[in-house]
Amino acid sequence: MQIRDLPYPDPGVPDAHSGPRFLWWLFRNQLGGQAKALAWGLVHFLSVSALPFCVGFAVQAVVDRSGTRLALAGGLLLLCSAGNAIGDTFLHRAAVTNWITAAARVQQVLARKTAQLGSALTRRVAAGEVVAVSTGDVEKIGWFVEAWSRFTAAALTVVAVCVGLVVYQPALGVVVAVGLPVLAVAVLPLLPRATRRADFQREKAGRATELASDTVAGLRVLRGIGGEELFLDRYRGASQEVRHAAVRSARMWALISAIQVLMPGLLLIAVVWYGVHLAREGRVGVGELVAVYSSIMILTYPLRHFEEIAMAYSFSRPSARRAAHVLSLERATDTGGSLDVTELPSGGLSGDLYDPATGLLAPTGRLTAVVCGDPDTAGRLAERLGGHPWEEGTSVLLGGVPLDELPLDRARTAVLVQDKDPVLLSGTLRELFDVPRSGDVGAEEALAAAQCEDVLAALVQGSLGVEDPMDARITERGRSLSGGQRQRLALARSLITDPEVLVLDEPTSAVDSHTEARVAEGVRNLRSGRTTVVFTSSPLLLDRADRVVLVHEGEVAAVGVHRELVHAEPRYRAVVTRETDEESAAARNDAPDAGADGEGGRGAGSAPTDGHGVGPALKDGHGAGSALKDGRGAGSALEDVLKELEEIEESA
Repeated sequence: MQIRDLPYPDPGVPDAHSGPRFLWWLFRNQLGGQAKALAWGLVHFLSVSALPFCVGFAVQAVVDRSGTRLALAGGLLLLCSAGNAIGDTFLHRAAVTNWITAAARVQQVLARKTAQLGSALTRRVAAGEVVAVSTGDVEKIGWFVEAWSRFTAAALTVVAVCVGLVVYQPALGVVVAVGLPVLAVAVLPLLPRATRRADFQREKAGRATELASDTVAGLRVLRGIGGEELFLDRYRGASQEVRHAAVRSARMWALISAIQVLMPGLLLIAVVWYGVHLAREGRVGVGELVAVYSSIMILTYPLRHFEEIAMAYSFSRPSARRAAHVLSLERATDTGGSLDVTELPSGGLSGDLYDPATGLLAPTGRLTAVVCGDPDTAGRLAERLGGHPWEEGTSVLLGGVPLDELPLDRARTAVLVQDKDPVLLSGTLRELFDVPRSGDVGAEEALAAAQCEDVLAALVQGSLGVEDPMDARITERGRSLSGGQRQRLALARSLITDPEVLVLDEPTSAVDSHTEARVAEGVRNLRSGRTTVVFTSSPLLLDRADRVVLVHEGEVAAVGVHRELVHAEPRYRAVVTRETDEESAAARNDAPDAGADGEGGRGAGSAPTDGHGVGPALKDGHGAGSALKDGRGAGSALEDVLKELEEIEESA
């Protein structure tokens, strides 16, 4: 695999049982690149390590006054220099290729897992951790993968040089052959402590990244409540912890580096002292002594890769562990697309959307509004309708076909879910709308239905030299826009995809009432003939729905239209009108048939004749929520209020 061939057609299925097994999986999938890097690494390191022998051979030729051997030594030096240059060049190319391809493979499997899990990912893993894994951790994992082949080449070179020295000059070669393994393992006792400190540093850095990501994501809210200084102090403390951990880790690695310099120096002193002693006795020639001395000097270069691989592993192991944790996450229900897609209609799935767990039915081609008292329940149910359940259970059916048994891409093509906090990626508006679509809904239609005229004007105004709104740029996560503007842009993006079933979770919660009424009408008209499910408690949206469903305690409690349910269903009325528990209880107790006390027909909970009842009313009996003099209870007064609300909605 070359860089020009990226991305991978299929990055494979990672072994996510642990960090080391994930690294081993990456290595197995890059055997070709590792072999190439190993080959060029051997050419490079052996060429470098052969230079001392060539120099020693040349020195000995000068001592022996042999011109032929001196010329041969020059040729060998030229050959080793060429091998050094060529090997180093192609080793670097192969190593960088291994690094980039390994990082690309990790990013692809992470992206695939993110797409598979959808919004469930950030509920199970912090958003900051996902960012850390897909950026900094990917780099460290790639570092270890590309460093492994260079380390292997360096280790084989050290072994080859030791064997060569023993053959070339046994007396000194044995000393070097015994001393080099000692050099290689001298730092091993320090590696566990260095690894623990590196792990601790990475953990602190990950927490700081999570805190920074979460703070930036909620910056608008923090400004609203004046919490910037509080979170700034928290991040300042977290960053100081990272700094202290990094200093402690650097001290340990500095000690390891010092030992890597000190030990070869001691070995060099021992070899020179012993070599001089042998030279005096005539057992070692000058050229041989120079060759052994130079070999030890040169071997400090490949020995540095022992330290590098230890550092790469210590830094990549926690990164691989975090990546493996994310990759090990699974959907609550995943049959792997066991349904034979050839049996499905070629034109796409259609039919009623039905959830057996709650009894919720969304008839095909109609706008269904769902009211839940708990926003979290609404979010979970919305994701369940899209085939992304939180827990195992009976699958949602679309036209009688279980969504869980469909291939994931086919299920998402059929049902699109827009959650209550959609994300806008940075880029132009044209790029934002570059999503899979049917082609039946244009950008202008979607923007008009979502009432985005003011949003387009704001984007053009904020983009210099832009006349076409589609070329206007959107900042990261749309931070330059208000919450309502971001919601409407996200709604337009969902509308342009034109799925068979569109599920919207509170699509207008940040929009003012006048705009909300126009958005409701625009969505209704644009989605005519398509199945649309809207989770909302807004009367403006509910009044324009073909069908309204109340879900209470995980089950469908009532079905009808808004105007009927608001009068007939107290639980529905409590959610839509934001009644408190006390108000709901008072409305039930003060109903006209609650039992007359024989005095003018007033019920037990009716207001006194002086008009100072619950929510105090005026003496003439007028006022929101008041009880009238004629003895009507709070329930009758509430009906008057609801009628007034309906008149206001109609006029809006």
